[in-house]
Amino acid sequence: MSSEPDATFVDIYDTTLRDGTQREGLTLSLHDKLRIAEHLDDFGVAFIEGGWPGSNPKDVEFFERARDREWKRSVVTAFGSTRRANIAADDDGQLKALVEAGTKACTIFGKTWNLHVTEVLRTTLEENLRMIEDSIRFLVASKRRAIYDAEHFFDGYRADASYALETLSAAERGGAEAIALCDTNGGSLPWDIEAVVREVVARFPKTKIGMHVHDDTGCGVANSVAGVRAGARHVQGTINGYGERCGNANLSTIIPNIELKLGLRCIPEGKLVHIADLSRYVAEIANEPMNEHTAYVGRSAFAHKGGVHVSAMQRAATSYNHIVPSVVGNESRVVISELSGRGNVVAKAQELGVDIGASEGAQILERVKTAESKGFAYEAAEASFALMIARQKPDYVAPFSLVDYQASVGRRADQPIYVEATVKVSVDGHVQHTAGDGNGPVSALDSAIRKAIGARFPRVHDIHLSDYKVRILDGQNGTSSTTRVLIDWQAGEVTFSTVGASSNVIEASLLALVDGIEYGLSTVR
Repeated sequence: MSSEPDATFVDIYDTTLRDGTQREGLTLSLHDKLRIAEHLDDFGVAFIEGGWPGSNPKDVEFFERARDREWKRSVVTAFGSTRRANIAADDDGQLKALVEAGTKACTIFGKTWNLHVTEVLRTTLEENLRMIEDSIRFLVASKRRAIYDAEHFFDGYRADASYALETLSAAERGGAEAIALCDTNGGSLPWDIEAVVREVVARFPKTKIGMHVHDDTGCGVANSVAGVRAGARHVQGTINGYGERCGNANLSTIIPNIELKLGLRCIPEGKLVHIADLSRYVAEIANEPMNEHTAYVGRSAFAHKGGVHVSAMQRAATSYNHIVPSVVGNESRVVISELSGRGNVVAKAQELGVDIGASEGAQILERVKTAESKGFAYEAAEASFALMIARQKPDYVAPFSLVDYQASVGRRADQPIYVEATVKVSVDGHVQHTAGDGNGPVSALDSAIRKAIGARFPRVHDIHLSDYKVRILDGQNGTSSTTRVLIDWQAGEVTFSTVGASSNVIEASLLALVDGIEYGLSTVR
């Protein structure tokens, strides 16, 4: 225990590798856990909770591997529970497993809520206090830094405040360097959290008080920040808010809030700029889609669609951004849609490196509105919008143009399905007539177009389709519904997206396909 917690620094305790993996559908391999841990260490969190060594072989091996690594900033931590009732700590197998994990710090949870003590553990309130103190004392005697998670603390406090505080005293007597107050059911609200934490901090001035909050009311971040306002200087959570049920408190949002809004430090200087990259990296490793609307780190966090907003930001960038996006490794973007104003179009063109005048912007805006009334959407298809601007320029010459096409799918007798496509493509004034096949009509058309232009533009072979999404816009019209196709592309180090829309899915696909190849030819060098 320190004599007094540092009032200016908040320890970040990441439990993505343990609590985060309780998210439904999320699984991390041993290699995944090690990769994420290395990135967390580089980012500079204080603690990385690696898992529960007494629960499964993968976590045991994680700690074995962790012992062989040099950790620059973070303390890798093993997780477990207090000893069992009516057994000495020295004889408790899972406490021994914690020590054998070889970490410098261990975290254990214990019961705070009298309901859990008597009905779940089926023991006495007095024995529960001994279990907490004995377990912490055992870890400290084993030369481990001990952190205590007071499970269900806020529910326990509401049921019997006096006993809940006694459990914290037991942890302090045992030698815990930090005590995390857990909103395990995630049912608390910020004003309740702040009032209770303030009382606990005043009662335990020599022990660092922390927060471990779940998001079942949608207040996980707010509750964590409320706890810090009340004096907590240790915050547990997960990157991207992964966790059981509705998730844990989201460190990707909490960390910038602590540093930028509360004016406290929680990570090494100069590291906040990497938080957006860290959030995306963890999402990629976890094979979870990134929530692009996440505060600070989402791609849409500083995206502006309303014309009034964009017009104001052209005059003062801070008028609709609450921080400078680059501080958290993000960027401001202008979104183009039928809701845009002329300023959006001009600003977006500048963002794409093209200068256009107000009158030209007005013409393009009308084209956008007309196209979106037919099912197109340019918010996620900036390459198609860039081509719309380029094609309006009188000196723009497309590298090729599609004259006509035909695609057929069929089966002859008991033979496999065949897919064929033919295209006529004009290149430098000459029409190339080629055919291609594939595993579907879009694939066959793509093959035929590349054959037609490959000799003139060999770099077309460096342009790759990376994702293909189809959306039905008006399903009540059945098979006559308008279909929107969004294609994601990779051309060298450049990624971009294009869009097509039509009542014919092949036509919609072809529009997006042609845009992608045409735009790719202008970016691949």
